[in-house]
Amino acid sequence: MAEEKKRTRRANGESAIYLGQDGRWHARVPMGYKDDGTPYRRHLTRPTRKELVDEVRRLEKQRDEGSARQPGKPWTVAKWLEHWVENIARPVVSENTYAGYEVAVRVHLVPGIGRHRIDRLEPEHLESLYRRMQSAGSKAGTAHQAHRTARTALGEAVRRGHAAKNAAALAKPPRLEEDEKEVEPYSADEVQSLLLEVNKRRNSARWMLALALGLRQGETLGLRWSDVDLDNEYLKLRRNRLRPKYEHGCGEAAPCGRKAGYCPARVQVRRETKNTKSRAGRRAVPLPGPLVVMLRSHREAQARERAAAGNLWTESEYVFTKPLGGPLSPNTDYHDWKRLLEDAGVRDGRLHDARHTAGTVLMLLGVPDRVIDQIMGWEPGGAARMRARYLHVTDPMLKEAARKIERAIWGAPENLAVDKDQDNEA
Repeated sequence: MAEEKKRTRRANGESAIYLGQDGRWHARVPMGYKDDGTPYRRHLTRPTRKELVDEVRRLEKQRDEGSARQPGKPWTVAKWLEHWVENIARPVVSENTYAGYEVAVRVHLVPGIGRHRIDRLEPEHLESLYRRMQSAGSKAGTAHQAHRTARTALGEAVRRGHAAKNAAALAKPPRLEEDEKEVEPYSADEVQSLLLEVNKRRNSARWMLALALGLRQGETLGLRWSDVDLDNEYLKLRRNRLRPKYEHGCGEAAPCGRKAGYCPARVQVRRETKNTKSRAGRRAVPLPGPLVVMLRSHREAQARERAAAGNLWTESEYVFTKPLGGPLSPNTDYHDWKRLLEDAGVRDGRLHDARHTAGTVLMLLGVPDRVIDQIMGWEPGGAARMRARYLHVTDPMLKEAARKIERAIWGAPENLAVDKDQDNEA
């Protein structure tokens, strides 16, 4: 035992294990170097040598894999999330992505799990948060957004050595099936009803771009005339319209007493558009002949509006504008869609359902998958997954499949009649 108590000189990188005067076993595990270049060692203590050796080996394995916590005061979950969303995520993600992260961090994650140390956070802590969120009225989709945000933020913490594991990657988020409604694309009759109503409105081509070509809202509202080639019958998609974000222009105290978006002196703090982030999103889309006619008519109508507005017109080069020029607000566009459905006598649906409708029509027409991917703007690697999500098998398609099976197995209908007559004669 005396020999075990005696400390021996170890080679660089080796852990020192010894029995202390307090009767417990101790270890000093080299973990690398601090920011100032001095060596950093972790001190461990256990009641038995075996327990200590097991813990030392586990820590050495983490050190060698690069997953061990780095020196310094451990982060709390709240401090890490706030640092991550502002200093790591914000400079590299889009405004919309940042907005989603920021809400999840501020509203759900920091109040729910913020007091835990990041290196002691467990999957059960997150699963408990998701249950509390749903008990308080949040939908499963909201819990999923918080889960995805936590998984991304904690993954970065693990990569930087602030935590040994990503608790969110191990946690189980709630099921989404109850919140997700089956998307039913609009039928040909419903599209015809919409077309009749669309022709009575401003910006009529805007809705047919969604129903016929499946353009996303941001792509359509971000479209400029320089992107449209009516002579060659195609348009180029290269930017998305962002949702406006405002701050008070009447001072921090907000003396107007309204929300920032309704402040009379509001200031726009988010750029109008951003370039499409994926290569697949930057694409050329062919224009059907009737849409070319609609866009020509729309350009002439916009020219008349510009002339009538005179100095009140806000020049912007957007294809679809407000009555006095300037870009359309996505929120206004959404409410216009809802009114269109109501006036056309068509069942209610999301604006994004028009995109599902366009994709399903392309499949129904037998357009090759590669061309569908080009028109819809899907990346090659994930195109199959997106087709499964957006292209719906409708009742007419099922009936046509049944007719094809009938012809293939039983033959043409007239042959069936002959067979029946022969059976009756027999």
